[in-house]
Amino acid sequence: MSAYRRFKGLLRVTFLGTSDSPGRALDVVTGTLARPEGPRRYLIAVPDDAPPVGAPLVIVLHGGGASAAQVMGRAFPPSPLSLLLEIAARERFVVVAPDAGEGGWADGCARSARAAGRDDVAFVDDLIVRAIAEHGVDPARVYVAGVSRGGWMAYRIASAIPHRLAAFAAILSPMPESGPGSAPEAALPALIVGGTADPLLPYRGGKYRYAFNLMGRLRSIDDSVAVWRGLGGLHDAPATSAIAPRSGQCRTRVTHTVWGADPAGMQVALYRIDGGGHAEPSRLKRYPSFINRLTGRQNGDVEIAEAVWAFFKEKRNARMSAGV
Repeated sequence: MSAYRRFKGLLRVTFLGTSDSPGRALDVVTGTLARPEGPRRYLIAVPDDAPPVGAPLVIVLHGGGASAAQVMGRAFPPSPLSLLLEIAARERFVVVAPDAGEGGWADGCARSARAAGRDDVAFVDDLIVRAIAEHGVDPARVYVAGVSRGGWMAYRIASAIPHRLAAFAAILSPMPESGPGSAPEAALPALIVGGTADPLLPYRGGKYRYAFNLMGRLRSIDDSVAVWRGLGGLHDAPATSAIAPRSGQCRTRVTHTVWGADPAGMQVALYRIDGGGHAEPSRLKRYPSFINRLTGRQNGDVEIAEAVWAFFKEKRNARMSAGV
Protein backbone atom coordinates (compact mmCIF):
# COMPACT_ATOMS: atom_id res chain seq x y z
CA MET A 1 0.00 0.00 0.00
CA SER A 2 1.31 3.43 -0.94
CA ALA A 3 2.02 6.08 1.67
CA TYR A 4 -0.76 8.21 0.12
CA ARG A 5 -3.36 5.44 0.51
CA ARG A 6 -2.25 4.81 4.07
CA PHE A 7 -2.61 8.53 4.78
CA LYS A 8 -6.12 8.59 3.25
CA GLY A 9 -7.06 5.56 5.35
CA LEU A 10 -5.81 7.25 8.51
CA LEU A 11 -7.81 10.39 7.73
CA ARG A 12 -10.93 8.32 7.15
CA VAL A 13 -10.64 6.43 10.43
CA THR A 14 -9.92 9.67 12.30
CA PHE A 15 -12.76 11.78 10.89
CA LEU A 16 -15.32 9.34 9.43
CA GLY A 17 -14.82 6.01 11.15
CA THR A 18 -15.70 2.81 9.30
CA SER A 19 -19.09 1.39 8.36
CA ASP A 20 -19.07 -2.11 6.93
CA SER A 21 -22.23 -4.04 6.10
CA PRO A 22 -22.39 -7.84 5.80
CA GLY A 23 -25.80 -8.04 4.13
CA ARG A 24 -28.88 -6.33 2.75
CA ALA A 25 -30.54 -3.78 5.02
CA LEU A 26 -34.22 -2.94 5.11
CA ASP A 27 -35.35 0.31 3.54
CA VAL A 28 -36.39 2.98 6.01
CA VAL A 29 -39.36 5.32 5.56
CA THR A 30 -40.49 8.30 7.61
CA GLY A 31 -43.75 8.27 9.55
CA THR A 32 -45.63 10.88 11.55
CA LEU A 33 -47.88 10.32 14.52
CA ALA A 34 -50.35 12.90 15.82
CA ARG A 35 -49.87 13.52 19.53
CA PRO A 36 -51.28 16.12 21.98
CA GLU A 37 -47.89 17.88 21.99
CA GLY A 38 -47.94 18.01 18.18
CA PRO A 39 -46.83 15.76 15.30
CA ARG A 40 -44.11 13.28 16.24
CA ARG A 41 -41.71 11.82 13.72
CA TYR A 42 -40.34 8.28 13.52
CA LEU A 43 -38.56 5.97 11.09
CA ILE A 44 -39.89 2.51 10.30
CA ALA A 45 -38.55 -0.46 8.33
CA VAL A 46 -40.81 -3.38 7.39
CA PRO A 47 -39.54 -6.49 5.54
CA ASP A 48 -41.20 -7.13 2.18
CA ASP A 49 -41.55 -10.79 3.16
CA ALA A 50 -42.78 -10.18 6.70
CA PRO A 51 -45.64 -12.48 7.71
CA PRO A 52 -49.08 -10.79 7.48
CA VAL A 53 -49.41 -11.31 11.24
CA GLY A 54 -46.92 -12.28 13.91
CA ALA A 55 -43.80 -10.26 13.05
CA PRO A 56 -41.66 -9.16 16.02
CA LEU A 57 -41.18 -5.43 16.66
CA VAL A 58 -37.91 -3.85 17.86
CA ILE A 59 -38.13 -0.22 18.96
CA VAL A 60 -34.77 1.56 18.96
CA LEU A 61 -34.24 4.68 21.10
CA HIS A 62 -31.40 7.02 20.15
CA GLY A 63 -29.06 8.75 22.56
CA GLY A 64 -28.87 12.37 23.69
CA GLY A 65 -27.95 14.81 20.94
CA ALA A 66 -28.61 12.14 18.32
CA SER A 67 -31.69 11.28 16.26
CA ALA A 68 -33.69 8.46 14.76
CA ALA A 69 -31.72 9.00 11.55
CA GLN A 70 -28.39 8.58 13.36
CA VAL A 71 -29.34 5.41 15.22
CA MET A 72 -30.65 3.94 11.94
CA GLY A 73 -27.40 4.75 10.10
CA ARG A 74 -28.83 7.62 8.05
CA ALA A 75 -26.82 10.40 9.73
CA PHE A 76 -23.26 10.89 10.99
CA PRO A 77 -21.87 9.00 12.76
CA PRO A 78 -23.74 5.78 11.85
CA SER A 79 -24.67 3.87 15.01
CA PRO A 80 -23.73 0.21 15.49
CA LEU A 81 -27.43 -0.36 16.27
CA SER A 82 -28.18 0.41 12.61
CA LEU A 83 -27.10 -3.17 11.90
CA LEU A 84 -30.52 -4.13 13.27
CA LEU A 85 -31.82 -3.20 9.80
CA GLU A 86 -29.74 -6.00 8.28
CA ILE A 87 -30.68 -8.44 11.03
CA ALA A 88 -34.35 -7.52 10.50
CA ALA A 89 -34.05 -8.31 6.78
CA ARG A 90 -32.61 -11.71 7.68
CA GLU A 91 -34.96 -12.49 10.59
CA ARG A 92 -38.08 -10.75 9.24
CA PHE A 93 -38.98 -8.32 11.99
CA VAL A 94 -40.14 -4.70 12.03
CA VAL A 95 -37.88 -1.90 13.29
CA VAL A 96 -39.17 1.46 14.54
CA ALA A 97 -36.95 4.35 15.64
CA PRO A 98 -38.88 7.22 17.26
CA ASP A 99 -37.35 10.68 17.18
CA ALA A 100 -37.15 12.51 20.50
CA GLY A 101 -37.02 15.95 18.92
CA GLU A 102 -35.71 19.09 20.57
CA GLY A 103 -34.61 18.63 24.15
CA GLY A 104 -34.20 14.89 23.87
CA TRP A 105 -36.30 12.26 25.62
CA ALA A 106 -38.66 13.06 28.49
CA ASP A 107 -36.88 10.31 30.38
CA GLY A 108 -37.15 11.80 33.84
CA CYS A 109 -33.38 11.75 34.39
CA ALA A 110 -31.94 14.43 32.12
CA ARG A 111 -33.54 17.78 32.94
CA SER A 112 -34.75 19.58 29.85
CA ALA A 113 -37.44 22.27 29.83
CA ARG A 114 -38.08 21.56 26.16
CA ALA A 115 -38.94 17.93 26.92
CA ALA A 116 -41.00 18.63 30.03
CA GLY A 117 -44.35 18.94 28.24
CA ARG A 118 -44.10 15.67 26.38
CA ASP A 119 -45.27 12.15 27.27
CA ASP A 120 -42.75 9.99 25.46
CA VAL A 121 -44.02 6.79 27.11
CA ALA A 122 -47.42 7.45 25.51
CA PHE A 123 -45.69 8.24 22.20
CA VAL A 124 -43.95 4.85 22.19
CA ASP A 125 -47.14 3.13 23.36
CA ASP A 126 -49.02 4.67 20.42
CA LEU A 127 -46.30 3.48 18.03
CA ILE A 128 -46.70 -0.07 19.35
CA VAL A 129 -50.48 0.08 18.83
CA ARG A 130 -50.01 1.42 15.29
CA ALA A 131 -47.44 -1.28 14.41
CA ILE A 132 -49.81 -4.00 15.64
CA ALA A 133 -52.74 -2.57 13.67
CA GLU A 134 -50.94 -1.65 10.44
CA HIS A 135 -48.11 -4.17 10.16
CA GLY A 136 -49.40 -7.29 11.90
CA VAL A 137 -46.85 -7.09 14.69
CA ASP A 138 -47.17 -9.84 17.30
CA PRO A 139 -48.20 -8.12 20.59
CA ALA A 140 -46.27 -10.81 22.47
CA ARG A 141 -43.00 -9.99 20.67
CA VAL A 142 -42.44 -6.28 21.27
CA TYR A 143 -38.94 -5.25 22.40
CA VAL A 144 -37.24 -1.94 23.25
CA ALA A 145 -33.52 -1.16 22.96
CA GLY A 146 -32.08 2.20 23.98
CA VAL A 147 -28.57 3.62 24.06
CA SER A 148 -27.28 6.28 26.49
CA ARG A 149 -30.25 8.63 27.11
CA GLY A 150 -32.29 6.21 25.05
CA GLY A 151 -31.39 3.63 27.69
CA TRP A 152 -32.90 5.88 30.38
CA MET A 153 -36.01 6.06 28.23
CA ALA A 154 -36.00 2.27 27.92
CA TYR A 155 -35.95 1.97 31.73
CA ARG A 156 -38.86 4.41 31.95
CA ILE A 157 -40.89 2.48 29.34
CA ALA A 158 -40.11 -0.85 31.01
CA SER A 159 -41.29 0.62 34.33
CA ALA A 160 -44.42 2.35 32.99
CA ILE A 161 -45.81 -0.13 30.43
CA PRO A 162 -44.19 -3.51 31.17
CA HIS A 163 -47.35 -5.24 29.90
CA ARG A 164 -46.42 -4.10 26.38
CA LEU A 165 -42.93 -5.63 26.35
CA ALA A 166 -41.35 -9.05 26.10
CA ALA A 167 -37.85 -7.73 26.96
CA PHE A 168 -35.73 -4.60 26.85
CA ALA A 169 -32.09 -3.57 26.51
CA ALA A 170 -30.30 -0.57 28.06
CA ILE A 171 -26.91 0.09 26.45
CA LEU A 172 -24.34 2.33 28.19
CA SER A 173 -27.07 3.43 30.60
CA PRO A 174 -27.10 2.97 34.37
CA MET A 175 -30.54 3.39 35.96
CA PRO A 176 -31.43 6.70 37.61
CA GLU A 177 -31.46 6.73 41.42
CA SER A 178 -34.79 8.56 41.57
CA GLY A 179 -37.67 9.72 39.40
CA PRO A 180 -39.55 7.90 36.63
CA GLY A 181 -37.88 4.66 35.58
CA SER A 182 -36.00 4.29 38.88
CA ALA A 183 -38.39 1.97 40.72
CA PRO A 184 -39.93 -0.65 38.41
CA GLU A 185 -42.47 -3.00 39.95
CA ALA A 186 -42.88 -5.69 37.27
CA ALA A 187 -40.26 -8.22 36.17
CA LEU A 188 -38.98 -8.12 32.60
CA PRO A 189 -36.07 -9.80 30.84
CA ALA A 190 -33.33 -7.17 30.70
CA LEU A 191 -30.04 -6.86 28.80
CA ILE A 192 -27.71 -4.21 30.25
CA VAL A 193 -24.38 -3.10 28.76
CA GLY A 194 -21.77 -0.92 30.46
CA GLY A 195 -18.17 0.17 30.00
CA THR A 196 -16.00 0.49 33.10
CA ALA A 197 -14.15 3.50 31.64
CA ASP A 198 -17.26 5.35 30.45
CA PRO A 199 -16.50 9.04 31.08
CA LEU A 200 -20.09 10.24 30.49
CA LEU A 201 -22.37 7.79 32.34
CA PRO A 202 -20.03 6.14 34.83
CA TYR A 203 -20.22 2.38 35.35
CA ARG A 204 -19.94 2.93 39.11
CA GLY A 205 -22.89 5.35 39.12
CA GLY A 206 -23.06 8.82 40.59
CA LYS A 207 -22.94 11.70 38.17
CA TYR A 208 -20.77 12.85 35.27
CA ARG A 209 -18.77 15.66 36.87
CA TYR A 210 -19.68 18.26 34.22
CA ALA A 211 -23.43 17.51 34.31
CA PHE A 212 -24.12 20.10 37.04
CA ASN A 213 -27.93 20.14 37.52
CA LEU A 214 -28.74 18.85 34.04
CA MET A 215 -29.18 15.25 35.20
CA GLY A 216 -29.87 13.30 38.37
CA ARG A 217 -27.63 10.80 40.09
CA LEU A 218 -27.31 7.29 38.67
CA ARG A 219 -27.10 3.83 40.15
CA SER A 220 -24.10 1.73 39.18
CA ILE A 221 -24.49 -0.70 36.30
CA ASP A 222 -24.18 -3.59 38.78
CA ASP A 223 -26.93 -2.12 40.96
CA SER A 224 -29.10 -1.63 37.88
CA VAL A 225 -28.68 -5.31 37.05
CA ALA A 226 -29.54 -6.23 40.65
CA VAL A 227 -32.87 -4.36 40.43
CA TRP A 228 -34.08 -6.46 37.50
CA ARG A 229 -32.63 -9.67 38.94
CA GLY A 230 -34.58 -9.07 42.14
CA LEU A 231 -37.84 -8.46 40.27
CA GLY A 232 -37.28 -11.60 38.24
CA GLY A 233 -36.43 -13.76 41.24
CA LEU A 234 -33.04 -14.58 39.72
CA HIS A 235 -30.98 -15.32 42.81
CA ASP A 236 -29.00 -18.37 41.66
CA ALA A 237 -25.39 -18.25 40.48
CA PRO A 238 -25.09 -16.90 36.94
CA ALA A 239 -23.37 -18.31 33.87
CA THR A 240 -20.31 -16.18 33.16
CA SER A 241 -18.04 -16.26 30.12
CA ALA A 242 -15.21 -14.14 28.81
CA ILE A 243 -15.70 -13.03 25.19
CA ALA A 244 -12.67 -14.00 23.14
CA PRO A 245 -10.90 -10.97 21.62
CA ARG A 246 -11.61 -10.83 17.90
CA SER A 247 -10.69 -7.44 16.61
CA GLY A 248 -7.45 -6.25 18.20
CA GLN A 249 -8.85 -2.75 17.68
CA CYS A 250 -8.61 -1.58 21.27
CA ARG A 251 -7.48 -2.66 24.69
CA THR A 252 -10.80 -3.75 26.16
CA ARG A 253 -12.19 -7.05 27.43
CA VAL A 254 -15.79 -8.23 27.65
CA THR A 255 -17.41 -10.47 30.23
CA HIS A 256 -20.91 -11.82 29.53
CA THR A 257 -22.97 -12.80 32.57
CA VAL A 258 -26.48 -14.28 32.40
CA TRP A 259 -28.89 -14.99 35.23
CA GLY A 260 -31.61 -17.45 34.18
CA ALA A 261 -30.90 -20.54 32.10
CA ASP A 262 -33.85 -20.46 29.68
CA PRO A 263 -33.41 -18.13 26.66
CA ALA A 264 -37.20 -18.12 26.28
CA GLY A 265 -37.82 -17.38 29.97
CA MET A 266 -36.92 -14.79 32.56
CA GLN A 267 -33.30 -13.70 32.12
CA VAL A 268 -31.12 -10.76 33.03
CA ALA A 269 -27.85 -10.39 31.13
CA LEU A 270 -24.86 -8.09 31.54
CA TYR A 271 -22.11 -7.26 29.09
CA ARG A 272 -19.33 -5.67 31.19
CA ILE A 273 -16.74 -4.02 28.96
CA ASP A 274 -13.56 -3.55 30.98
CA GLY A 275 -11.77 -0.48 29.65
CA GLY A 276 -14.73 0.37 27.41
CA GLY A 277 -16.01 3.90 27.04
CA HIS A 278 -19.29 5.47 25.98
CA ALA A 279 -19.46 3.80 22.57
CA GLU A 280 -21.59 0.82 21.55
CA PRO A 281 -19.36 -2.22 20.92
CA SER A 282 -19.04 -3.18 17.26
CA ARG A 283 -16.52 -4.60 14.84
CA LEU A 284 -18.35 -3.40 11.72
CA LYS A 285 -19.42 0.09 12.74
CA ARG A 286 -16.46 2.00 14.16
CA TYR A 287 -16.80 5.54 15.43
CA PRO A 288 -14.19 8.07 14.25
CA SER A 289 -11.05 8.33 16.34
CA PHE A 290 -11.73 11.96 17.27
CA ILE A 291 -15.05 10.89 18.85
CA ASN A 292 -13.40 8.04 20.75
CA ARG A 293 -10.96 10.55 22.25
CA LEU A 294 -13.98 12.14 23.92
CA THR A 295 -16.07 9.05 24.71
CA GLY A 296 -13.42 6.42 25.43
CA ARG A 297 -12.53 3.17 23.73
CA GLN A 298 -14.99 1.28 21.53
CA ASN A 299 -14.86 -2.50 21.93
CA GLY A 300 -14.85 -4.58 18.74
CA ASP A 301 -15.38 -8.07 20.17
CA VAL A 302 -19.16 -7.84 20.53
CA GLU A 303 -21.52 -6.82 17.71
CA ILE A 304 -24.11 -5.07 19.85
CA ALA A 305 -27.00 -5.34 17.37
CA GLU A 306 -26.50 -9.10 17.09
CA ALA A 307 -26.25 -9.40 20.89
CA VAL A 308 -29.49 -7.47 21.36
CA TRP A 309 -31.41 -9.60 18.87
CA ALA A 310 -29.97 -12.85 20.28
CA PHE A 311 -31.29 -11.83 23.70
CA PHE A 312 -34.70 -10.78 22.37
CA LYS A 313 -35.33 -13.53 19.84
CA GLU A 314 -36.82 -16.27 22.05
CA LYS A 315 -38.55 -13.99 24.57
CA ARG A 316 -42.35 -13.78 24.63
CA ASN A 317 -44.75 -11.66 26.66
CA ALA A 318 -46.73 -14.35 28.47
CA ARG A 319 -49.72 -12.09 29.13
CA MET A 320 -50.03 -11.13 25.47
CA SER A 321 -49.46 -14.73 24.33
CA ALA A 322 -52.39 -15.76 26.54
CA GLY A 323 -54.53 -12.93 25.17
CA VAL A 324 -54.79 -11.24 28.57
